[in-house]
Amino acid sequence: MFSGSIPALATPFRDGSFDEAAFRKLVDWQIENGSKGLVPCGTTGEASTISNAEHHRVIEVCIEQAAGRVPVIAGCGSNDTRNALLHMQFAKKAGAAAGLCVAPYYNRPSQAGLIAHFSFLAENSDLPIVLYNVPGRTVTDIEDDTVCELVNKYPDRIVAIKDASGDLSRVADHRMGIGRDFCQLSGNDELWLPHSAAGGSGCISVTANVAPALCAEFHEAIAAADLIKAREINDRLFPLHYAMFSDASPAPVKYALSRVHDWFPDDVRLPICKASDASRKAVDEALEHAGLI
Repeated sequence: MFSGSIPALATPFRDGSFDEAAFRKLVDWQIENGSKGLVPCGTTGEASTISNAEHHRVIEVCIEQAAGRVPVIAGCGSNDTRNALLHMQFAKKAGAAAGLCVAPYYNRPSQAGLIAHFSFLAENSDLPIVLYNVPGRTVTDIEDDTVCELVNKYPDRIVAIKDASGDLSRVADHRMGIGRDFCQLSGNDELWLPHSAAGGSGCISVTANVAPALCAEFHEAIAAADLIKAREINDRLFPLHYAMFSDASPAPVKYALSRVHDWFPDDVRLPICKASDASRKAVDEALEHAGLI
């Protein structure tokens, strides 16, 4: 259902508020440079520190500015099942193509709890769901059997997964348990190449925020089975993948965007702090290596 380079968009803040003008510019720049979809209000969008009103406004602006040029996968995750449903209902009304739903964080539900959570969402909203497994942040892992059970139970509702577990064997596990047509998206930029080789269709990317054209070109090379070109681009991007996490995310990516665009502020919200000097140095070096500054 989804493929290619799909940036998990950073949410610009200025003087403590959502910088709508900068966000609109970011959306346009992403689409103009080959991004095949957009994800507002994910982890990189600081969904955990924005109010519900802000959350919904960011989604609304993203869909409005994209204007149907690419699909918008709205971040709808929450550790509160009812609040996740609220986000999904709003995203559906606003025109999102799907909702990105992370495993409930902090609560540490069992696999039975995960099945109940995602089943409730699937049964109470007709917005397609992209599962988001990132156990490094949520603590809870959506295990392979759980993914397969959910998708096979709700094939028309649960349409894809963003896997940031770091376990590449899961691509094959999901193909065996669900089928080859199930949409699998990498949630780790540095694993995008091997994830695609195993059967993935693209990446919900942090790096694509600042390098959309290179990331789009990278996916095109993969799709064309041009391994030599894909490796060359991967080599250019690889230091940037790690630099994006040289400090608490999304501080490094916001700093990177402020280096590439004078209209993008590097403000973050507590408990995230602006990128450290060491992180800025790593980002600057990575941007130079990639030829972006």
